[in-house]
Amino acid sequence: MTCAVLSIGTELTRGELVNTNASWLSAALTDLGFEVIEQAVVDDEKERIVATVERLSRLVPVIVCTGGLGPTTDDLTTVAVASALGVGLERDEASLELIRRRLEKFGRTMSDSNAKQADFPAGAAILANPIGTAPGFGVTLNGTRAFFMPGVPREMKRMYEEQVVPRIRDLAQKVSHQIHFRTFGLPESVVGERLAGVEEAFPGVTIGYRAHFPEIEVKVLARAALGADKKSTEDAARDLAERAAAEVKTRLADVIYGDGDDTFAGVVGRALRTRGLTLAIAESCTGGLVGHMLTKEPGASDYLLLDAVTYANSAKQTVLGVDEEVLRGHGAVSPEVACRMAEGARRVAGSDVALSITGVAGPTGGTDAKPVGLVYLAVATAKGTVVKERRFPGERFNIQTLAAYVGLAMVRDAANEGR
Repeated sequence: MTCAVLSIGTELTRGELVNTNASWLSAALTDLGFEVIEQAVVDDEKERIVATVERLSRLVPVIVCTGGLGPTTDDLTTVAVASALGVGLERDEASLELIRRRLEKFGRTMSDSNAKQADFPAGAAILANPIGTAPGFGVTLNGTRAFFMPGVPREMKRMYEEQVVPRIRDLAQKVSHQIHFRTFGLPESVVGERLAGVEEAFPGVTIGYRAHFPEIEVKVLARAALGADKKSTEDAARDLAERAAAEVKTRLADVIYGDGDDTFAGVVGRALRTRGLTLAIAESCTGGLVGHMLTKEPGASDYLLLDAVTYANSAKQTVLGVDEEVLRGHGAVSPEVACRMAEGARRVAGSDVALSITGVAGPTGGTDAKPVGLVYLAVATAKGTVVKERRFPGERFNIQTLAAYVGLAMVRDAANEGR
């Protein structure tokens, strides 16, 4: 069954607030088995709210809406919905008492603006808000079930789970199962080309893509029609998703680094920890980004011994022991210096593995021989030192981020090879 998500608030249409509610609700509704075909956003203007609600009620059988239920004069959702229904407002005394008690709990007294939050379109079903002062409500308009909740994310999520889901669960008609893969190393267009034909090979499966630089997330969504036995339907959806996911893994084996909530740095850290290896890092053009990514993950102290940001040549000499002659003869951005940096970091820290990164991140500092985007990365282990040259496109942020990811990939590979 299709549905729509509606978000009400001028702060959203002006770009003053990121609409995380719509994203969360769309994912939750998809998990429930609905197909979200539209996310709509409208400002705090009564007639536009009325028009949007009426339009969506003729488009989908279920609408889930957030925003505009507060106590201020620009909170007009309730009035607008009543207008769309052609009914008046009715005050619910039980809701009014709950609002009064919640305000008293925080040392506040009831005002007329607070009291209006207990007004609902005549005939509406009230959706209790156990953690806020704004109850929600549900109505039927043009045969469409529409549910309205406050825009405060914490309150909305609780109300959705406790008040909305029980009312719409049986309407979904389909059960879905999702499997997410996280990839690094190919652009979205190439990932899409590799997965061409998967949807046709597995009817009922949809492949989705989300780019968040420099990664591509691949989502395998399988839907199965709801039968008499919901457990069997869930099993069928899961089996379909897993079979399609196996094909995706085969086609993207060289770039998939994890699934679900995995992060690239987390996967690298897990590889080091699993094998009992320690790591030292010497960064120049990335300015500590690799260390930052690793230490965002809990338990990084299990394997990370050192992250030295040796930006200046003098630091490369004094901290890492890079010979002045090597720096003078080859320049800081060179494979020779990258190797010496990694070997110096490994020696200083006493680590099993060491990574170094040196390059030209731009926008200035490039030459014909060493242009912006040129980066050398080296990994040193007991088996020796491996160095790579990369030429990354884009601006400074892109170059630094890509360098950090490639460096982490080299560490992961070294760990997996038991180096």
